[in-house]
Amino acid sequence: MSDEDDLEDSEPDQDDSEKEEDEKETEEGEDYRKEGEEFPEEWLPTPLTEDMMKEGLSLLCKTGNGLAHAYVKLEVKERDLTDIYLLRSYIHLRYVDISENHLTDLSPLNYLTHLLWLKADGNRLRSAQMNELPYLQIASFAYNQITDTEGISHPRLETLNLKGNSIHMVTGLDPEKLISLHTVELRGNQLESTLGINLPKLKNLYLVAHWVRGWCREEGTVLGVRMPAF
Repeated sequence: MSDEDDLEDSEPDQDDSEKEEDEKETEEGEDYRKEGEEFPEEWLPTPLTEDMMKEGLSLLCKTGNGLAHAYVKLEVKERDLTDIYLLRSYIHLRYVDISENHLTDLSPLNYLTHLLWLKADGNRLRSAQMNELPYLQIASFAYNQITDTEGISHPRLETLNLKGNSIHMVTGLDPEKLISLHTVELRGNQLESTLGINLPKLKNLYLVAHWVRGWCREEGTVLGVRMPAF
C-alpha cells in the first residue's frame, strides 16, 4: 500500500450532518463577501455606543473577587460598527460576539483580561493580533482579510478559526505558548505550505482541498495526523 493510500485512509468520512454543516458555513462565507461587495470601500464611522451595550449585554455573574456582579456576555452583531473603543471599560466581559460589522481594529479587546470566548467573523480585519489574554479558549476570525497568523499567543486557547481569509503562510504560532490549542480551522485561505503548524496538542486541522503529488486531500477533519508540507 502506498503512502498516498495511507493518508487517504486516515481521514474519516463525513456523515450527513457534517456535510450539511460544511455547506452552511460555505453559504455564510459567501453571504459575508456578497455584503462587502454591495458597499463602498470606506464606511461611515459607527462607534459602539452605551445604548448598543445595554441592548447587547446579558448573563449577570459574580466578578472575579466574588464581591460584585457584572454582565459578562455581549452580542453586537450586524451593527455596522467601525469602532469598539467603548469596550475598554467593560473589563469583566467573558463572551463577546462582534461579528458581521466593519471592524479593522481589535485593540480595545486587550483590556478584557477575563475573556473566554470571542467571535469576530465577517469584519474587515487584516490581523488577529492581540495582547496575550490569559483565559481566552475559543477565538473565531472567519471571513475577514487576515494575511498572517502572527500575534496569536493566548496560553489557554483551544480552538482557533481563521476560515475564509487571505493567509498564504502560517507563521508565529509558537508551540511553547499555544500549549492548549487542539483545533485549527484554515479552510478558504491560499495556503502554500503547512510549515509553521507545529502544535503539541493539535488534534483537528481543517484545510482547503489541495492536490498533493497527484492526489486530492478533501476538506474535513484530520485526527492525530501530522500534515505533510507541500
